[in-house]
Amino acid sequence: MQAAIRYHMAVLSLKAEAFREFWRDRKGTGAIEFAILAPLLIMAYIGSFEISLGFSIARKVSRASSTVADVLTQQTSVDIKTLDGMKDVAKSVMSPFEMTDYTLKTTGIKVTAPGTGTVAWSRDDEGGTPYQAGSTVTLPSDISSINAFIVRSELVVPHELLLFAPGLSSHELKTINLSKTYYFRQRVGDEITCTDCT
Repeated sequence: MQAAIRYHMAVLSLKAEAFREFWRDRKGTGAIEFAILAPLLIMAYIGSFEISLGFSIARKVSRASSTVADVLTQQTSVDIKTLDGMKDVAKSVMSPFEMTDYTLKTTGIKVTAPGTGTVAWSRDDEGGTPYQAGSTVTLPSDISSINAFIVRSELVVPHELLLFAPGLSSHELKTINLSKTYYFRQRVGDEITCTDCT
């Protein structure tokens, strides 16, 4: 009986010692920690790259939209060829980022009341007329100079996300639209006329 008890005690002691050895053994913990942390670090790296790229493109969109409005407000009259050339102005400002499937609208607006104006002419990137001449448009409340002439530029550029998340390619968050609208007041004269706009 005593031999059996001593045997069981020795076995328990060996098991306890084996468990302590297992507990102290640190081989492979680095690999396990790396396997847990690596995906998180990769996602953080790609996410920070995505955010910085998005901010860069958003700044370019803002600059391109303001440049288009700024160029037009320096004119006393424009024509369809000039308005259609604003696409090239926006593309050159957006460089080195490509502009595909974008939307650019330029509109000449005569302010008729605080926050209200009438469209004089309008042109989009496809050669269409997004706002009919004579139609009423709402302006920001801080534009209150009656009879002033305003050029509005609206630029929308889709930005495709690069995140490697499963199933994101078919999700609606794969592409976000970066947009900017600017209102610039005419610099010379009373109005910017469009000689061949209909």
